Amino acid sequence: MENPPLKSLYQQLILEHYRKPKNKADLPDRTVEVRMTNPVCGDEIVLQLKIEGDEIRTARFAGQGCSISQASVSMMTTLLEGRKLADADGIATRFTQMMHGDESAGGDRTLGDLRALQGVSKFPVRIKCALLGFDALLEALKQSGHTPVVRDEGDEEETTP
Repeated sequence: MENPPLKSLYQQLILEHYRKPKNKADLPDRTVEVRMTNPVCGDEIVLQLKIEGDEIRTARFAGQGCSISQASVSMMTTLLEGRKLADADGIATRFTQMMHGDESAGGDRTLGDLRALQGVSKFPVRIKCALLGFDALLEALKQSGHTPVVRDEGDEEETTP
């Protein structure tokens, strides 16, 4: 991501999702709700999903935190709606791989706008911010009866449900 115009576009996309987040609202008919906090920086996310069968019908969130955590969960919820649980799990795995420096994951088009966050992988302290929503997603998948694929790098130890 050394291309300056592309880097600028990615920064704009992150700020857009932070300032005007998508899907930041209450979901009254949710089937699962998970609250995650990052005790290191205080970021908090409440992820609400409406799951029907093996599909995420609706995804919403609430929370507060830095631009990275809030933009990441905004992008994530936009990408999840209408996806099969296994696909959502796959997106979480690829995003986690990207956050841990996997260049091929950064080029994966299934990540959509989330690819704008690839530069975060260069800042280890911020990786947990970007992954907070995905930690909530994996917990929500577990609560709904789906067995998520084991993630590499096991970041959950510093994130509390």
